[in-house]
Amino acid sequence: MDTAASPLPDEVEALRALLAAALERADDAEARLANARARERATEAMIAHLKVQIAKLRREQYGPSAERSRRLLDQMELQLEDLEADASEDNFAAEAAAARTTDVVAFERKRPSKKPFPEHLPRERVVIPAPCSCPACGGSRLSKLGEDVTETLEVIPRQWKVIQTVREKFSCRDCEKITQPPAPFHVVPRGWAGPSFLAMILFEKYGQHQPLNRQADRFAREGVPLSTSTLADQVGAAAFALMPLYRLIGAHVLAAGRLHGDDTTVPVMAKGKTDTARLWVYVRDDRPFAGSDPPAALFHYSRDRRGEHPRAHLASWAGVLQADAYGGYNELYAPGRQPAPVIEAGCFAHARRKFFELADVEAAARKKSRGERTGMIYPIALEAVQRLDAVFEVERGINGKRAAERCAVRQELSTPLIVDLHAWLTEQLAKLSRNHDLAKAINYMLRRWDAFTRFLDDGRICITNNAAERSLRCVPLGRKAWLFCGSDRGGQRAAVLYTLIQTARLNDVDPHAWLADVLARIAEHPISCLNELLPWNWQIKQA
Repeated sequence: MDTAASPLPDEVEALRALLAAALERADDAEARLANARARERATEAMIAHLKVQIAKLRREQYGPSAERSRRLLDQMELQLEDLEADASEDNFAAEAAAARTTDVVAFERKRPSKKPFPEHLPRERVVIPAPCSCPACGGSRLSKLGEDVTETLEVIPRQWKVIQTVREKFSCRDCEKITQPPAPFHVVPRGWAGPSFLAMILFEKYGQHQPLNRQADRFAREGVPLSTSTLADQVGAAAFALMPLYRLIGAHVLAAGRLHGDDTTVPVMAKGKTDTARLWVYVRDDRPFAGSDPPAALFHYSRDRRGEHPRAHLASWAGVLQADAYGGYNELYAPGRQPAPVIEAGCFAHARRKFFELADVEAAARKKSRGERTGMIYPIALEAVQRLDAVFEVERGINGKRAAERCAVRQELSTPLIVDLHAWLTEQLAKLSRNHDLAKAINYMLRRWDAFTRFLDDGRICITNNAAERSLRCVPLGRKAWLFCGSDRGGQRAAVLYTLIQTARLNDVDPHAWLADVLARIAEHPISCLNELLPWNWQIKQA
């Protein structure tokens, strides 16, 4: 026997040890893969749960608890981001574990689909040099068959620059008169900030909710130290320059036959404390009934919530006002009001919310799990929510159609639902104590029944006041960032900038680009043609 062809005893033992170690590694890989799969499944389940909860929060209407709901939504979205990152990390860990053994198949997580990068982004083509010869045989007769392109999104850090505008002086040899071109225009008198920079400051503060002190810190880190007071001076001057557009938007809003109205709190600095002031909004949005007039939002500021403020805001206006049951609007609805009584239209979202709070099984379960006291879940409230949801379902099918079509469908489908709802609410109210929470929710509708049923005969009217509440959403978000207005003037300035930015957004116009172009043109633009700069008419000036 050829001893050289057979392994020695020591070699056999070594091979056995290697085989055992390989099997142990395979077992470890399988265990690691199993753990990674378990983590993957748990993470996927949590992601799915969070997505459902976020979708539910987005569908909920905005009301007295809007700020709490928004904070919860922000927290859940941050948690979802972390879980998505965890899932990706676990997936790569599973692939790495599977790669250590040939017997275990990797578990592939279904990753979120990525949309193609926008076509308008510039492309930089980087071609990897092709080999000069065939790696397999060394031949040099290579023929191109095609190419594979991998796109990677990259960003160029923001660049600052100082524009030097040189105005040369000339002296006439004949008359000795000195001539010089006029100084360049600045939207701020004796200003030093360019229009794009001014637009960035305004949009960051009022559109992205970044207070000036945080902007100043970021600018300093980028090598451009600017004090907060210097930036504030530019904000005030720019807001003054934009006031003509604010007035034009206000005139456009108050020319509507139907408005959405709402208000929210905004803290304002007082002597040694903060007071609770108000920001009011009036929204013109005819898109639900296929109206051709552009949408717009008009903001006002006041130090308190007295009814005199909406009366002053709408002093010369008459039409349909969609709002909540705030008593300050009541004088607008008075029969003898001049120039004409305002017509009230109720908000079904407010009415539904009162029943929903008494029928929220999930919220009660969460409170119970935390050991908190929970209220009762009332079957009457559950049925009320279901009946109101049927009305909402009809509205979803006619949103965006013409007023006449909406009215016809409502007469056919919604009227029977509303008639049954009124009879049912009246019947349930007779069974309840006057001070019962359900009785209060029912009375909220029955006492304003004419306002709630007005939509049946007017296709222009929406059944909710969501247009105003969506426009006001920017205020709670900003309130979390900049905490309070520094003064009443600051509140009024916020109303001006919110009007401009939210109106641009309603018209699908980039607020930053629009503000930059308007600030560059407004002083030299003929006042008779100022309408050309409004968001729905705006066209960027070609160089």
